[in-house]
Parts: sequence; C-alpha cells; structure tokens
Amino acid sequence: MDPVKSRPLHEKKPVNCNGFLQEDKKESSTSLSRVDRGRSEMSTPPLESWREERTRSEEDNELNLPSLAAAYTTILRALGEDPGRQGLLKTPWRAATAMQFFTKGYQETISDVLNDAIFDEDHDEMVIVKDIDMFSMCEHHLVPFIGKVHIGYLPNKQVLGLSKLARIVEIYSRRLQVQERLTKQIAIAITEALQPAGVGVVVEATHMCMVMRGVQKMNSKTVTSTMLGVFREDPKTREEFLTLIKS
Repeated sequence: MDPVKSRPLHEKKPVNCNGFLQEDKKESSTSLSRVDRGRSEMSTPPLESWREERTRSEEDNELNLPSLAAAYTTILRALGEDPGRQGLLKTPWRAATAMQFFTKGYQETISDVLNDAIFDEDHDEMVIVKDIDMFSMCEHHLVPFIGKVHIGYLPNKQVLGLSKLARIVEIYSRRLQVQERLTKQIAIAITEALQPAGVGVVVEATHMCMVMRGVQKMNSKTVTSTMLGVFREDPKTREEFLTLIKS
C-alpha cells in the first residue's frame, strides 16, 4: 500500500512555533505602536491545537488504578523488596494514585480553562506573571523537575484572567515532559488562544535526574525560553520582558 495514501484522516499537523512572520510591510515606523508592529509580524493564526481532546478521564483513572498498582508491586519485587511487609503494604496503591496526580494534565485541555476567561480590553502594554511554581516529571527517567515559569504577552484587544496563565502552566507541566517542549507548549497555547502581538515564556528548573543521579550537580539549573511575535522580532520588547522578570 502506498504509505502516503494510508495516513490517518485526522493526522494532526505540527504547529510551527518559529514562523509567526509575514512579509515585511512598508509602513512608517513612527506610526506603529508596539501592538501594531506585533500584528504585522504575526502570520496566519496557528492551528487551534489548544482545543484538542483530553487523553485521560476520571473513569480511566479508576479503571487503570489496579493495573498501575500491580505494576508498582512488580517494581518493588524487582528492587529486592518484599511488597508484603508492613511498611510497603499500601505503597503500590499510594504510588499509583500519586502518579495519576503527577500526570493529571492529561485529563485537562486549555479550552476547559480559557473559554470563560478571555476578555475584550483595549490594553496594549505588556502583561507579565512571573515566578509561577512548576512541578513536572521528566519523561526520560520518571523523576521530578521543579522550578518557576515567567510569562509575558502583549495584548491584541483581548486579555486573559491572570490566574489562567498559572493554570496553563499546570496543565502542561502535569504531564511527562521535557523542559524544552513544556516551554514551547505554554507559549503556543497563549498565542493560539489570544492571538496577541507577542508572547515570551522563560522556564527555570532543577532536574532531579541531574541532582540525584548522573552528574549529581546539586546547584545546576536549566533555563529555556520561547519568544513569539514581537518578543522574537523586537529586541527592545524582548529586553524589557527579560529585565522585568529579573527585577
């Protein structure tokens, strides 16, 4: 069978988070506000992947909990432990419910959070929420990485309830992740939901896979960033954002 013809009908196309530019427009720089520049630099609205269906439900949790607990029992035995001793009798069940909580982002979508929290507002100055606590699970070793997320955007006639930025972080961080993808997903979700002039996201995190194992560097931090729209194209806007999140 021709592999091209056998592709799934509903195959999702990747979102290009680096291509938010149109062809340059010949407009006087003195007549453009920062938001106007952002509008001219943003391309056709990206695919609305933030509305994608959730991949796990509460019913799935209940159905899969026994098999997940059984898997932890197997792990304990493989580690040389006795799952029947007093201290470990309920550990497989506790570990299974904890893992479901650590990955509860699979039960939520951005549209669940944002549909009633986007407001029309004639505001075109930068909005920043910084030091958002973040807890996630490294998909390579299934150990935590923790840190803070800083988000900034330039509104385009719409603003988002401030607490919802933290909710976006929560949804994507409560999944098996790598920090680079997490940073990009947060920025793309805000871009697709609000169509702002630009978005900037910076994540600073400590990875237990570097602290507890491997190179065992206790004070190492990983910093990732995603800049879209005017945050990517205008050095002054980007500098303002980076300065404000450090203050």
